[in-house]
Amino acid sequence: MNKNNIVQSVIRAIDIIELLSGKNKSLGITEISKQLNMHKSTVHRLISTLKYREYVEKNASGKYSLGYKMLELTSNMLDEIDIREKVKPYLKEIVEKTNETVHLGVLDRNKIIYIDKEETSKTIRMHSKIGRRVPLHCTSLGKIFLASKDEKLLNQILDEKLTQYTKNTITNKEKLKKNINEVKKRGYAIDNEEHEEGIRCISGPIFNYTGEIIAAFSISGPASRMTKKKIKKYIFIIKKYSKKISNNFGYDI
Repeated sequence: MNKNNIVQSVIRAIDIIELLSGKNKSLGITEISKQLNMHKSTVHRLISTLKYREYVEKNASGKYSLGYKMLELTSNMLDEIDIREKVKPYLKEIVEKTNETVHLGVLDRNKIIYIDKEETSKTIRMHSKIGRRVPLHCTSLGKIFLASKDEKLLNQILDEKLTQYTKNTITNKEKLKKNINEVKKRGYAIDNEEHEEGIRCISGPIFNYTGEIIAAFSISGPASRMTKKKIKKYIFIIKKYSKKISNNFGYDI
């Protein structure tokens, strides 16, 4: 690595974060200055900046420790790593039970991103790919996340232009809100050929130990196979595995 590209102030800020993450989790400006051999004025500026962005917080004794923003970042990263690893065996089980394609998705900047997929062995397969981003308003995975939003945030999302993908796509705000409220009550969501012609999907949420929805999974297939009778059967499977998978993340439904 070219050392000319290194920004010393960033290095020093990282040194402070690493110091506060060690055994001495709460330190004053003078203690940090001595341990890192930095001028007090430099430490003060860096600490003030980190505190402003909530990476560091000041306690009643005037000492500094890592803030909850650090916990949020590490928690999100660990969730991303853990989700695929923990959910993979369940996705395989669902495919074995339904012989349909199963997706795993997470919320990414007001879109759903597929982070895993288990393919069916049947002739007709889904063309979705891991890493693909799809909209919230017309996918079953997206509706699961919309159902978890409070009224204000939901309205903000729905106030954006709702793209019409098929003749079944719900683009009317009030009609979609009604649909989302039904998802809240039922605990599962259905995409009735709303994103892709000829494809139906049914999804369920995955909760973590705090009750937050961290991911959603779906059973997807051609409308010719995903009949009303089949979907009724899959609702039971979705609810069963929503509970099983969420329990694995410490959530007690």
